[in-house]
Amino acid sequence: MKQNFSLGIRHLWDELATLQQAGFYWVNIDRQVDAALFCQQVIHSQNNDTRVALIGCGERSDAFLTTLFNTEIKQLTCYSLPENKAALLNLTDDLMRALRPKNRLLVLYAPASLWRDISPERLQRWVDDTAVWLHQRQCTLVVFSHSSGVTRLRNMLISQHRGLYGLASLQWQQDRAQYLVSWWTTERSVRANQVQMLQSDDDGWQMLTEEQPDLTPSLNDDGLFLMERSVLEGAPALSENWQLMDDNAILVQTGMLTHAATLVFALNQTTQVDTLAKQVHSLRRQRGELLKIVVREMKPCLRASDERLLLACGANLIVSHSEPLSRFLTRIESVQGQRFTKHVPVDVEILLTTMRPLQIKGYQPPETFRQSVQMLIDSTLMPEGSKGVLVALRPVPGVRAAQSLTLCTLRRFGDVVTIAQGRLFLFLSNCRLNELDIALKSIFRLPVDEVFSNRIVWSQDLQILAEIKALTQDNTSGQEQQINDYAQLQRTESAPRSQAVRHEPIAIDLLGPDLLTRAPGETS
Repeated sequence: MKQNFSLGIRHLWDELATLQQAGFYWVNIDRQVDAALFCQQVIHSQNNDTRVALIGCGERSDAFLTTLFNTEIKQLTCYSLPENKAALLNLTDDLMRALRPKNRLLVLYAPASLWRDISPERLQRWVDDTAVWLHQRQCTLVVFSHSSGVTRLRNMLISQHRGLYGLASLQWQQDRAQYLVSWWTTERSVRANQVQMLQSDDDGWQMLTEEQPDLTPSLNDDGLFLMERSVLEGAPALSENWQLMDDNAILVQTGMLTHAATLVFALNQTTQVDTLAKQVHSLRRQRGELLKIVVREMKPCLRASDERLLLACGANLIVSHSEPLSRFLTRIESVQGQRFTKHVPVDVEILLTTMRPLQIKGYQPPETFRQSVQMLIDSTLMPEGSKGVLVALRPVPGVRAAQSLTLCTLRRFGDVVTIAQGRLFLFLSNCRLNELDIALKSIFRLPVDEVFSNRIVWSQDLQILAEIKALTQDNTSGQEQQINDYAQLQRTESAPRSQAVRHEPIAIDLLGPDLLTRAPGETS
């Protein structure tokens, strides 16, 4: 009789939770902490006689392996896999030498960056070869890949339905997670395109059962338009169904009485963003998904992070200040009939806290710089590949990196800079590649091409992570370590220096009486 295993998710259907013997399953998870919880739950949910082998990879897996190893889990073997391509491609050979598994559950816990340098063709061969090996050894393998790079990995795996028995993704949504099953195969069934909502606690993940809202509004107000007066730029209401309000607060009060109307808010300055985000969130949570919420930027004040915040709070559309009134009215028509289907967390403070850039700016030591960029790249609230750019700038000959730093002025939170390898490393959060030249012109007081002789730019998450990791590994000399500490350098250069005694000239009167009475050629 074949031995099957389980994912261990409580209340999840058996068709989506069973791991078939000799099967190859893969779960992509956005956050490392969610992957660790999922992996731990799978191991703890097995029977006492189940033999489990856990293979951990990455610098953040050591503590996780130690925690599991110290728990009283029978038949658990732990291994550590180096984070490189060669170790991954020889995984089955290493398992044969170290374990020679038979009828085991194998769990691979690794960052998605492990597959960074593997092409889609090579990945397909690796999946096929691993599937053949699993069938020969009658072992089941489930891969938990996490952190930056899961989107690229998921796109490459979507075509591997011949080698993989199951492919799923776990996406964090601030107060719960969305579990998307591309396909899942067991002995008795095949399920595809399934979506379940999961909630986590100390014991792991469990499926949520949501009540379906009443989609039939009590009022037929789908054709009603409520707007802040300034969004029409002095133009009158276009019809009797258009109502103009004096400010956003009155608009919110009136909008609370509607179900499917269109509400248009005005945004004039950056200080209004937090208040407007709370108003939009309150409307969306209380009035449902049929309400159409539009925000028009009246003056240039929205950052990319502010725009993402308003959309995450429940806004259907953000209209830029550069769009004329005619185009704005066309955009209003485009949201008619829409239904807001994205999940909005219950607590708006979670969005206000997590969707803001890091509350640091300016120069940071290399290790602090690395940790800050790592934290921002690991964020799941921004799409992969658009969280910012990393720029390496090498000064022209004769200019030290610390000297060129004095020309740099960072005003935005989330923009940080450090000195390493004789270069300036500058990370600009929420900056796109097409905006880089404008940003550098604003940051440096002198033209960048005149101060720096070389520029290298990275915009992809995995590339940025690889570069910042190399910063702290390349501390080759104490001199460079001292230069890296710019704060210490500033204190050293600004401290008063003890000056040597200077000899002052003494005035000599050539017509003095002692010189006049002295005979020619007479010495003193």
